[in-house]
Amino acid sequence: MTNQTLTTSVFAPISIGNLSVGFDSLGLALAPIDKTLLGDVIHIKSSDDGQNHLNCSGSYQHILPPRKEENIVWQCMLEYNKLFQVSGKITKNISMILEKNVPICSGLGSSACSVVAGLHALNAFYDNYFSENDLLKLMGQLEAKISGSLHYDNVAPCYFGGLQLMLDNACGTDDHKVCQSLPTFDECYWVVSYPDISVSTKMAREILPENYSRDDMILAAKRFASFVDASHRQDREQAFSVLKDIIAEPYRIPLLKGFEETKQSLLENGSLAVGISGSGPTLFAACKDLRSAEKAKQIFETLYCDESRQCFTHICKTDKQGSRTLNLT
Repeated sequence: MTNQTLTTSVFAPISIGNLSVGFDSLGLALAPIDKTLLGDVIHIKSSDDGQNHLNCSGSYQHILPPRKEENIVWQCMLEYNKLFQVSGKITKNISMILEKNVPICSGLGSSACSVVAGLHALNAFYDNYFSENDLLKLMGQLEAKISGSLHYDNVAPCYFGGLQLMLDNACGTDDHKVCQSLPTFDECYWVVSYPDISVSTKMAREILPENYSRDDMILAAKRFASFVDASHRQDREQAFSVLKDIIAEPYRIPLLKGFEETKQSLLENGSLAVGISGSGPTLFAACKDLRSAEKAKQIFETLYCDESRQCFTHICKTDKQGSRTLNLT
């Protein structure tokens, strides 16, 4: 029995992909401490005129494709309906609203926010017909349409919350588990700063070299394993000492004006680690306490975040909920 009278509303939070040591393999969901809903919201209800509809609102609606057919949320509906109908079920005509509150090509999982909120809302509308794992796989496929490759390091934390380790394709079976939650350092703060420039995920991936040296791959593997180990043992010193990216960051620095000066200042002023969020241009700083986070925010706003009204810096904690339905009545 579908929800045909009430509006189903779902929020999906921002996330940091890669997290420096986990290229395509680690993702962290975040929530600003000032309670800002930094993420996308999808509203769905039955359509009264026998047609499907998609309208957009929010701070970043103006940079979305003008045609609804080009919007990833519309494509979510088409793909969900296709699978639903293959299962022998009957779809309904619906009216959707996308509140776009995350800038596209920001490195904060903007497309993942729309995909996760859209598919979560559709599944809620149809009484959660598909399992979480099946829905997550569909999220990954739709995210790949935008980024150009299949990776879950934004959609998984956006959907499930917390810090997620990607397991996709590791087991070699169709029903394998896609991701696994890792322990987080709950006392830490994460500061993210978006400078109001765009860096497409596809372009940021294409700038990377085709091959890496054996020494670089060994070092990257050691740091990745060391971070995962330290997370389980809650060894904060070890975890953040190895949070250094040699796979993507060295090659993406030219895309990020002010990166090196900002990173140096943040580390000199007490940040535990600094890195590129996803493909950039957003940067993140991990901080041991609120005082350090406030200092990092000040540095970001001075050195990295310009005076554009679309630029922002937020002090965050780990979002452990992931996407969730909202009670807006």
